[in-house]
Amino acid sequence: MAIAEELRSGCFWRGVLAEASATLIFVGVVLGASAAPGALAPALAGGLVAGALACTLGAPQANPALTLALLCTRKLGALRGAAGLLAQCAGAVLASAAARLVLPEDAGLVTRVSVAGTAGQALAWETFATFQLALAAFAAADRAAPQGGLALGSAVAAGALAAGPFSGGSMNPARSLGPAIVTGIWDDHWVYWLGPVLGAVLAGLSYEFVFAPGASREKLGACLACRDVALVETTSPSPSSPSTRGPPDPPAEQGQGTA
Repeated sequence: MAIAEELRSGCFWRGVLAEASATLIFVGVVLGASAAPGALAPALAGGLVAGALACTLGAPQANPALTLALLCTRKLGALRGAAGLLAQCAGAVLASAAARLVLPEDAGLVTRVSVAGTAGQALAWETFATFQLALAAFAAADRAAPQGGLALGSAVAAGALAAGPFSGGSMNPARSLGPAIVTGIWDDHWVYWLGPVLGAVLAGLSYEFVFAPGASREKLGACLACRDVALVETTSPSPSSPSTRGPPDPPAEQGQGTA
């Protein structure tokens, strides 16, 4: 589809609006829960809202790390990916601005490296936590399981609980970007982009070319050669699990879930 034609498509703009709305809701819920002491409340709130959004808004990513993983595995077009990233960041900033108006402590909005830890430790935990989240997202979308929302919500909560003591358990660059913009606190902000993006991209590549039922060397070669992976999937299905996936569904083009 040509760029001009896609920009005139109502489906395209509905997808962009879904990404902005889902990220606003997700970040707003997590920031509100962050006012409570401890890491349990934001972890549970994030998991619950991620599962709910996955079941209601067509499984938007609401996470730049997942969007970039879809781009790297060629499951998402460049235009939709760029528009989704901008929408996610805008939604996160709006949610953070609203949270700053109603919450008593600005600094509590920002994800921070633990005082007892280092930026390297926080990076490792953000990478690991996002890896398991993205792996669950890719698997849930690929298998179209009815309990996909539960799997995604559980992965969000588990990752937040595991990484929380070290990095705050962000796993989502937009969740960290919004508060940083509205508060002006940028301490170790690079950790919350590099870690989640690295983890999500590694998970996406691992699933698509190793764990997926239709994984094959042909798919990997198509990705590395910047060819359409979907064409390989339709012409070279797996003997044990023939590929029946058609054109991707907007806005995620693969329904990768929310985080």
